[in-house]
Amino acid sequence: MSTSTDHTPTYVEKGKAFDRDMNYVPDRITKDARTPDHGPVEGELWPVEPGRYRLVAARACPWANRAIIVRELLGLQDVISIGLPGPTHDARSWTFDLDPDGKDPVLGIERLQEAYFKRFPDYPRGITVPAMVEESTGLLVTNDFPWITHDFFHEWKDFHKADAPDLWPADLREEMEGVMKRVFTEVNNGVYRCGFAGSQEAYEDAYDRLFTAMDWLEERLSTRRFLMGESITEADVRLFTTLARFDAVYHGHFKCNRQKLTEMPNLWGYARDLFQTPGFGDTVDFDQIKAHYYVVHTDINPSGVVPKGPDPSVWDEPHDRA
Repeated sequence: MSTSTDHTPTYVEKGKAFDRDMNYVPDRITKDARTPDHGPVEGELWPVEPGRYRLVAARACPWANRAIIVRELLGLQDVISIGLPGPTHDARSWTFDLDPDGKDPVLGIERLQEAYFKRFPDYPRGITVPAMVEESTGLLVTNDFPWITHDFFHEWKDFHKADAPDLWPADLREEMEGVMKRVFTEVNNGVYRCGFAGSQEAYEDAYDRLFTAMDWLEERLSTRRFLMGESITEADVRLFTTLARFDAVYHGHFKCNRQKLTEMPNLWGYARDLFQTPGFGDTVDFDQIKAHYYVVHTDINPSGVVPKGPDPSVWDEPHDRA
């Protein structure tokens, strides 16, 4: 994302394909600040400690929605607090405009940017959610979203609720990694490559790749209830947050319009199955989702008009996945 002098975010570069900046603060929160068993260790290690960290995660953002869902599924609400920025922001930062006086009640800040700059005064990249912030100091710890949810499961196990799901089953991990890689590349990020394409060629390439992957998922879900079988895993969390936004935003706003989600029977039944599972649908706010995309992306929707539909009640219709 580039910025203009009036603090309006700009996402589309004419003539270019969208390229997501995947460089995040690489710190990890691990048990006893140990070297983790999986993943990169490029930054600092912070110890797991109940009450020490605050998850800042806007409901509007699909990457942040992941972290909100995993925190709920694992029962970490009492050990990791949560701050919820509003759905709209400018080029500077997400803001806590939903809170009294426009300040996060724990961190006492108006903009998430303040936590980033407190630790990195010259932080050069976008101010993204989700972010883990140390409550006592107000310092950003990490915004590396794939590893935040990974570590909620692997490193915070001592604080999981008794019936927490096994989101990373050991016997499926290798296959699951491959599924999640394709879901991220072609679907989670694929919708953005459609929406932020700066040329017809880039858009059509992204569109074709997206729906090739959607067809693959439709077929995969014809023989299993969830992506990896009969139980919910991290792979489902990662796919769900894109599906939840598909008809409301991506189909029209991002031009992902070959089909609506509601027109793909297996994916639609699967999405409703997850939505009706505690920890999923109760973290989704369609009004915030639409406000974020249609108001913030002024280069795509300069009028700022937010659609009234679609009717969210369809998500509560019975599914046949069980």
